[in-house]
Amino acid sequence: MRKPRDFDAELKALEDKARELKTRRVQQLGELIIATGADALSAEELAGALIVLAETKDAEKREAWAKRGAAFFRSKSQRTAAANDDDAGSASPQPGGAQSPSGATGAA
Repeated sequence: MRKPRDFDAELKALEDKARELKTRRVQQLGELIIATGADALSAEELAGALIVLAETKDAEKREAWAKRGAAFFRSKSQRTAAANDDDAGSASPQPGGAQSPSGATGAA
């Protein structure tokens, strides 16, 4: 006979996963704000700038912003790779290959 599905347990697992994804997204957005230096702005300034960005429909502006953002992430990954190369000779390996609890390797 076929085992009945536990819909309550499945729903709880989906809710837990959704909560985890939302938490990770919020953390990554915070890391992005810090990495770009936008944490030096007041909350009001940052909110106002983000509202203007979200309301902008000009495709050329949005494309220019996307290119600048891509360049930011490329330069950040190159700096990270260079720092890892510098540390490779002197770093002692961590037992068990430990990684961050979130499993994330970078922002957004």
